[in-house]
Amino acid sequence: MKKVTKTLALILVGLAVNSAVMAQKIAHIQLDSLITLMPETKKAQDIAQEYLKQLEKEITMMQTEFQTKLTDYQTNGATYSDLVKKNKEEELQMLQQRIEGFREQAQQDYQKKYGELSKPIYDKAKKGIDAVAKESGYKYVLDTSTGLVLYSEASDDILPLVKKKLDTMPEAVLPGATPSNTPPKGGTTPPKGGTTPPKSGGK
Repeated sequence: MKKVTKTLALILVGLAVNSAVMAQKIAHIQLDSLITLMPETKKAQDIAQEYLKQLEKEITMMQTEFQTKLTDYQTNGATYSDLVKKNKEEELQMLQQRIEGFREQAQQDYQKKYGELSKPIYDKAKKGIDAVAKESGYKYVLDTSTGLVLYSEASDDILPLVKKKLDTMPEAVLPGATPSNTPPKGGTTPPKGGTTPPKSGGK
């Protein structure tokens, strides 16, 4: 009889757990796949590609200028005076540095431009996810492509409670840092004032 009762209790506990889990509706989505399907993404890619072509065109023009001056130097260098030769060499060196600097800056500029184009698309996708989650009663929505939580219902912020708990804990030991002698709040505090030695010859 006790065995039957125990088995029944376990079944009831299992049902209760399953009910609690089912009550916490969780959904998932691949955000990157969703964004790929959005028509705005193709438009953003086209704009970014055109922007990249402009940058590449500028680099090509600079490289052509460098190659022209380099060819001139290699062809006529023997006829140049030392001063002209030195000036030509410095000009070639500066132009090469400009090309490298522009190439690095262009890459950063392109990434920034693509980020600016991607943000409104991501924001729209996020709004859509939030709306569907609320309409369908999902408590959480997970992004299976990154493992991040894309949506969650409002909950209690336990920061004040955790901060209060940390105040009662010992200070974290940092490598190379001098330990503080300040005791944690709420801990054992040494009594104020110690035993004062008697003044010699005093009244």
